[in-house]
Amino acid sequence: MTGTSGRASTSADAVEVARPSLVTCCQALVGLPVGVVRPRRPDSRFLASLTDHGLPTSATTVDVITLPQRTRMVPTPGVAEGVWRPVRSPNRVNAFVIRHPQATFVVDPGVCVDVHSRAVAELPWILRVAVSPPRDVVDIRRALDLAGIDATDLDFALPTHLHWDHVAGLLDLPALPVHLHRPEYTWMMQDRIAPQGGVRPSLLDRPVTLYDLDGPPILTFPRSRDVFGDRSVILVPLPGHTPASIGLLVQTTSGPMLLAGDAVWSHVQIDRFRQKASYPGLLADADRAVAWETQHRLYAVRERVTIVPSHDHGGH
Repeated sequence: MTGTSGRASTSADAVEVARPSLVTCCQALVGLPVGVVRPRRPDSRFLASLTDHGLPTSATTVDVITLPQRTRMVPTPGVAEGVWRPVRSPNRVNAFVIRHPQATFVVDPGVCVDVHSRAVAELPWILRVAVSPPRDVVDIRRALDLAGIDATDLDFALPTHLHWDHVAGLLDLPALPVHLHRPEYTWMMQDRIAPQGGVRPSLLDRPVTLYDLDGPPILTFPRSRDVFGDRSVILVPLPGHTPASIGLLVQTTSGPMLLAGDAVWSHVQIDRFRQKASYPGLLADADRAVAWETQHRLYAVRERVTIVPSHDHGGH
């Protein structure tokens, strides 16, 4: 992958941790029962306006390995608006390893050892209640071992976005290079207010390669980046959850797959076309309106590609 390389070295002690306002917390809690009975309606006009730019083919395929992880069952009404069945939905802190002929890399390198004290403890209590992983959550080193993957075989990490549960595992993978979407990195480093959960410490003192999505439109996504130049791994913009979240469109022997990060949390959001529940959605998404537009783009291609949310891989 081409891009601008450097080394993240900003002091972790020079920042404050972002905290949601009291108003936002109240809106999130009040909006939860409202969303259950009156879910947000899809924007049929926006959906109809989307252009499908086609799906590129590739002679190269990659292997996608879902690393082992514990499952925490959560109430489905707290995942997606207006959904009562199933009563509970699976929630995992998933990480993936992709094997390409040119490189082996980890997508969303999960959590570190002692993640509750090293990352989760930084979260405001109202968010910890909703998102804390189980005590027996599998850290990235153990997950790699269980999958039979040597950490030294990894060439780099490629997070879909910069939230604690997608990068804290880097704390236990020192010196592993990281490839980051340039505007996502800028957002994370731009001022004294840092994302919660030790995001900046996970990037300190390691090689960072910044990239831009400067390629042509693909499917319903306005830009792209072909990682290896053979159309087997293509990055697409999925903004909203964070300002510059991305997804990975990968070609596998089973067909095209889109690793969607946290653009959606569960398959039920795509199957039922439902917005994330306001709690914790309002506390976790950077821009709820943009996140909803991104979900429209995903819904429009649901029959063209297998969409894999990071927290609900659905057995893929």
